[in-house]
Amino acid sequence: MAARARGTGQAKGRRSPAKPKAPATPTATAPATAAAPAAATAAPAASPAGQRPAALRLAAAAQLIEAAGLCVAAAFAAISTADGKSSQAASGVALTVFAVAVAVGIALIAAALVKARPWSRTPTVMTQLLVVIGGIALLDGHRPEWGVPALLLAAACLGGLLTPASLRALNRPPVKSR
Repeated sequence: MAARARGTGQAKGRRSPAKPKAPATPTATAPATAAAPAAATAAPAASPAGQRPAALRLAAAAQLIEAAGLCVAAAFAAISTADGKSSQAASGVALTVFAVAVAVGIALIAAALVKARPWSRTPTVMTQLLVVIGGIALLDGHRPEWGVPALLLAAACLGGLLTPASLRALNRPPVKSR
């Protein structure tokens, strides 16, 4: 491994992928068909570094929709508490405040998911597992108008989160040992 490859100035062993070589001077007489493949291969390398996979954005959008749905549920809880339908006023208020706090937390996780923060993967998966459990409980309680959308959103979020492109975007770079 310490030996150098002849004429390259690089050590033998694992090599980085070959990069297309650009001509030293642009020529005006080059045919248009020769320039098209070079532009096509250069386009992925020139894409902005901030561009996140579409599946990751889908997962974040599903998280945001779930947070909005939780805010709607919190509003229903607040209305029920105000109408006196809660068993105790304090528990109704606590449920409403808790639902809003959880919705804010889910929205923050979605924002971290959009930014491809590696830590956001685990809370997202755990949130979706809880949404699946809640969706099944809603279906069991004869509330398909709430259960089915919850299950569909959880499936969309997990599907978007577990695509290879999303997993690559959320992986931490390897730690270099000395």
